[in-house]
Amino acid sequence: MNHRTALISGASSGIGEAFAELLASEGFHLIITARREERLADVASRLRVQHGIRVELIAADLSEQDAPARLCDELDRRGLSIDVLVNNAGYGIPGTFIASSWERQAALLQVMVGAMAELTHRLLPGMVDRGYGRIINVASLAALVPAPAGHTLYAACKSFVVKFSESLAGEVAQSGVHVTALCPGFTRSEFHDVTGTRATVRKLPSLLWMSAEEVAREGFDAVMAGRPAHVTGRVNRVIATLARYMPQFLLVALSCRTARFYRKT
Repeated sequence: MNHRTALISGASSGIGEAFAELLASEGFHLIITARREERLADVASRLRVQHGIRVELIAADLSEQDAPARLCDELDRRGLSIDVLVNNAGYGIPGTFIASSWERQAALLQVMVGAMAELTHRLLPGMVDRGYGRIINVASLAALVPAPAGHTLYAACKSFVVKFSESLAGEVAQSGVHVTALCPGFTRSEFHDVTGTRATVRKLPSLLWMSAEEVAREGFDAVMAGRPAHVTGRVNRVIATLARYMPQFLLVALSCRTARFYRKT
């Protein structure tokens, strides 16, 4: 894989950083992007030393509508083609839907839906032309279960990611490009620090948690195997299966009750 190049968004921490580490260990060269340039520089420096691969960084705020186009223009300027795309950038907004301004909600939509779809649209043709591509769109278990109050747009965005990825996987199935929606559950990362729910979620049983490294490994294996969607971890797969077959009213009641332990509304 030492002639392949991967682009990872949200690569300065958490699942994105874990994907950068994993892909570097598999011999991919990297382009990593996120808002925090200093954090990106630290990640890039470490991976260059540890794995002897090329790592380039491009700081970008994907909440800005022209950010995906500018990012792709910069790739063209540097003469870089992308073989693997990991659309990982994302976050949650704590509280009810109307508790935050529309500008804040719109920024969430731009990062988790608009930028994800646009980067895929801009980079997919090159993959199809070369007959090789891997696209991992990081969704969530939240996309597959009833959504309780709080983080209202988050689950909706992740549901979009799953349906988009499954449909696109079918479109490009014969082109050498694999597309996977990765659906992790609770993952040890900065996500809950950003939403202010860290103290609350610590009360959840340890069996519900996975490391970012475990999530990245399952995502990589899933896309290489050509699976359109993959739920990480046995416990999460049991939850997803129950959500598919249990009566909806029971699921909604259970989801709302459980959410009190980890959502701040």
